[in-house]
Amino acid sequence: MSSRVPEVIDALVALGRTDPALEGVSIADGPEVTDDAALDWLIVGFDADPNGDFEAAQTIGGWSDLGTGREEEFQVTVAVVANRGDTDIKAARDRAYEIAARVEAWLRRDPGPSLGLRSLEAAIGGTRLMPDQTDQGAQARLLLSVAGRAFT
Repeated sequence: MSSRVPEVIDALVALGRTDPALEGVSIADGPEVTDDAALDWLIVGFDADPNGDFEAAQTIGGWSDLGTGREEEFQVTVAVVANRGDTDIKAARDRAYEIAARVEAWLRRDPGPSLGLRSLEAAIGGTRLMPDQTDQGAQARLLLSVAGRAFT
C-alpha cells in the first residue's frame, strides 16, 4: 500500500530536531523508549498516552484519475507535553501552546503548507488540550491533528 504518512512523520520529526526555537524540547518519533528527563516534549505519531490506543495516523484514500493516481487525506497525531515542577497549570498550558506554534509555523512558511514535500498540503486540523496535576507538578498535553491531502 502506498501512503504519504511515513514521509509526513519523517518531515515533522526532522523539522522539530532542526528548529533552534525548540532547544531544550525533546523531539520523539512515536512512543520512544528513553531515559530523557526533559520537561517539554514534541512527539510525532503518538498521543503521549501510555494507556491509549497508540494511534499515529489515519488516512482516507480515493482515486484522482482513471489511471494510477491516488489522492490520500491524512491526519497525523502530534503531542506536545509541557511539564512543570510546580502546580502552575497556566505556565504549563502557555508552554504547550508556544511549542505547538512552532509546528504551525512550519506549515505556514514558504513555499506553502507542504512540509517541503511534493504534491502535499497540510495544516493544523484540530487540537485537544488535556491539563493535569501530577505527582511531578502541572502538566499540559496538547494534541494536534496535522491534517492534509496528498497525491501518491
